[in-house]
Amino acid sequence: MAKNSEKQRFYADGLQFECTGCGACCKLGGGFVYPSLEDVGFAARHLDMTVNAFQDMYMELHKGEYVFKNNGDNCIFYGEKGCTIYEARPTQCRTYPFWKANLKSQYRWKMIIEECEGVGQGRLFSHSEIEAIKNQQSQTPAGPDPEI
Repeated sequence: MAKNSEKQRFYADGLQFECTGCGACCKLGGGFVYPSLEDVGFAARHLDMTVNAFQDMYMELHKGEYVFKNNGDNCIFYGEKGCTIYEARPTQCRTYPFWKANLKSQYRWKMIIEECEGVGQGRLFSHSEIEAIKNQQSQTPAGPDPEI
């Protein structure tokens, strides 16, 4: 009996998402931002800092991995007007909400719908676009410009 080479995903017909700038993804509630070394370099350069100074000021070790420090339940870079390093935000932030964990099941996606007002509205992302974002070969479009 032949098996399907790939299981059809619940998002085979695409999913809608448009960043509204609400910041729900920045309010971690016990979660963490895991930046890559490249992400750290971009953020440090954006803030006109050395990587070492950036790590000392904004990062900590969590279960053997470097993460951005939290400010209460929020990412340390989440301020009154949104992300303070938005132009240099890490890959984890650039690919939200199309993370592997969020796309594991329709149930998990429904949980994200409850958290993020941009999920389920706006642009329809095709299956192939979602796969590219999920596999960090692309990113979601930028949200609205923060108020200055």
